[in-house]
Amino acid sequence: MPDATDHRTATSDLEAVLASLAYLLTRSQEHERQTARAGITAARSDVYLLRALAETQGASRVGDLAARLLVKSSHVTRQIDRLQSQQLVERTPDAADRRARQVELTAEGRALLGRLKQANITGLTAALDGIPESDVAATVSVLRHLVERYVHGVRATALAEDDADPTREDPPGA
Repeated sequence: MPDATDHRTATSDLEAVLASLAYLLTRSQEHERQTARAGITAARSDVYLLRALAETQGASRVGDLAARLLVKSSHVTRQIDRLQSQQLVERTPDAADRRARQVELTAEGRALLGRLKQANITGLTAALDGIPESDVAATVSVLRHLVERYVHGVRATALAEDDADPTREDPPGA
């Protein structure tokens, strides 16, 4: 039966692997290579915003996107301006609140994400060669759980900081 020391060692090993993976996945040169293979020029943060929009499967408000991405609404607004100028997203009136606008992917934005996803899958397929499908599925399950818990913790910390500092502008979800 594993003890606390074994758990700490496994957690330490996981932290090291995740740090290495994060480094490899977020290198600017690698992003540029991947996007070039897909025939696109979007910045990394723009790709994350496009993915967030795709996951909502419809229109989203800026504040909801900012909360999802754990950034300020003003940052998302600037990204949307940039993406709209490239015809990757469009702003539409919010049916529930005429003062508000929603953002959604255009056909060009969906096509861009499709090309990028295919380029990423090609790279992952090569990296995962020889690894049993059951191991890949177990890894996906654990990483999804880890992301959910991590995001929950980040949001809880941000909310606690907002409660402690009422002068703080633009709380998550604003």
